[in-house]
Amino acid sequence: MMACSSLLTAPTSKPTPPLATLSSRPVASSSLSPPTATSGASPGGSRAMTGRRELALALSTSATLLLLPAAPPALATSDEEYVRETAEVINKVRTTVGMDKKDPNVAVAVAELREASNTWVAKYRREKALLVRVSFRDMYSALNAVSGHYISFGPTAPIPAKRKARILEEVDTAEKALLRGR
Repeated sequence: MMACSSLLTAPTSKPTPPLATLSSRPVASSSLSPPTATSGASPGGSRAMTGRRELALALSTSATLLLLPAAPPALATSDEEYVRETAEVINKVRTTVGMDKKDPNVAVAVAELREASNTWVAKYRREKALLVRVSFRDMYSALNAVSGHYISFGPTAPIPAKRKARILEEVDTAEKALLRGR
């Protein structure tokens, strides 16, 4: 496909008026002509021209700036914050998993645990320094098992004994590693 030569060069004469047979509405002549030269000359003697390339460059630059994130994603500010928030999630896991299946507050506790675990995972899984820590790995595994169970079987379904034992063991290991700074 080849571009029309009138699109590539500056006009040397007035644009032709639109054909009356193609459209019953009058068309403005400014929409048919390419961009015009600005009045005055640049220091080098050539006329300054605002063309399609400059417009495309300006638009792509502004679109790129709009797509850049305004601030970096939220990361843990300190090790103390990670330890404190992980300990809170550990306590929520223990209390929720240990609840009696006939307790009327099980569904509320499960919803709170899911919200806390989603927040914890979203905040800390992006940090490369934490990915190698034993506390992170075991806590992530325990949260994955708990949330997977409640997603599959519902918030009031009791956790089977083997799964419950494994979850509590992972939480205990995570807590011990957390206390050791791992």
